[in-house]
Amino acid sequence: MTFEKALSLLKQGKKVVRTNWGGSENFVKLYDSITLENGEKLLVTPYFLINVTGEGEGFSMWSPTPCDCLAEDWVEVE
Repeated sequence: MTFEKALSLLKQGKKVVRTNWGGSENFVKLYDSITLENGEKLLVTPYFLINVTGEGEGFSMWSPTPCDCLAEDWVEVE
């Protein structure tokens, strides 16, 4: 699917990935809030995180490249 369709899914809280990445990337997800230790939900400026497991479990900040925006190999991750 196109990035436009993937972005729509991201806005719905879904996870997406590009099939041509072929690396350790598991998915990208959009976040618009954080939960504090006391359980309070704090709204923040939306940001993308990418789950990268090749370097150990964890997340990194992610920003789409022009190639990502023009790609048509995006898929939803369950």
